[in-house]
Amino acid sequence: MSRRLRLTKFQDLSIDDPFFDSLKAGYAEFADWFLSKANEELYVVDDDAELSGMIYLKREDGAVSDVEPPLPAKAWLKVGTLKIVPRGTKLGERVIKKIFDTAFDKGAEGIYVTIFEVHDSLIDLFERYGFQQTATKTTRNGTEIVLTRSLTDLSGDALKDYPFIHTAGQSYWLLAIYPEYHTRLLPDSILRNESQEIVEDVSHTNTIHKVYISGLSLQRMSPGDVVIFYRTTDRPGHAHYRSVVTSICIVEEVKTKRDFADVEDFLSYTRPRSVFTEEELRDQFRTRHRLSVAKMTYNAAFNRRTTRGRLIEEGILSVQPRWDLRALTLGQLTHILSAGEVNARLIVD
Repeated sequence: MSRRLRLTKFQDLSIDDPFFDSLKAGYAEFADWFLSKANEELYVVDDDAELSGMIYLKREDGAVSDVEPPLPAKAWLKVGTLKIVPRGTKLGERVIKKIFDTAFDKGAEGIYVTIFEVHDSLIDLFERYGFQQTATKTTRNGTEIVLTRSLTDLSGDALKDYPFIHTAGQSYWLLAIYPEYHTRLLPDSILRNESQEIVEDVSHTNTIHKVYISGLSLQRMSPGDVVIFYRTTDRPGHAHYRSVVTSICIVEEVKTKRDFADVEDFLSYTRPRSVFTEEELRDQFRTRHRLSVAKMTYNAAFNRRTTRGRLIEEGILSVQPRWDLRALTLGQLTHILSAGEVNARLIVD
């Protein structure tokens, strides 16, 4: 059974579930707080038998005065309660992406979360994506550190600024991906007619960092380049209406076969973030003379999936050159993002 990240309400969960025992032990008021939120929404991670994660997100406007020093007045997204049982599947990264997606959806200018210092791996995860320790919060349960992330002030570091997209001085690309790999690699870009069962609780689905492997000349791309993923048709002869652009990613690095010492080196780099099985990866390394690997961050799913037909009919893209790995102009990129209803705040230059 695969775990799924889904939206539900507190009233549909049981406070007696063993999953909540550690939260009740760590926060004296947790049970009363939980019951008071009965009709509010939260995200949970579960399968058909077990609850293994929860994320409660809430917009707050104004100063945050119950921490020291107080946080300045702005539109905040508060990560009210967060618990994850990761099981080695990089579920934490999927949760981080959901936090950012929610922050943009709710128009937040900043995000904050309180965490006890004992949860050092969780703190490290937040800090990797630009969160900083800026305050403390002391209650009868003890003292927590307060991590904040501005969504208005950027550092210039691509990872710490995630999911913002810097376009100045970069190249832009359209990159094709087959339907059988698309949603496993890019779960938030699932199509409306696809089954949610496709989105499994595995590393390559959960991670923010994706590895794309191909015989294409991916080395044409450079770190910082912007990539638009193009999901090819699932029915031969129907590409005009069934091929769609779905996602925007940023290149972190590109490697070729000769950059890996051996197949084990190749596996250690690709396996956690690729949709291919170990056997498939070994076979590709053994049989492909031309083999390129692009590591990318998964920055945003399009809110509207724009078809190949619309892009052609509106004069945004021509039929040729091929749409497998194709350079785009800034104008084409802008039109594609606009058609895909990507949040304009994500594009910072």
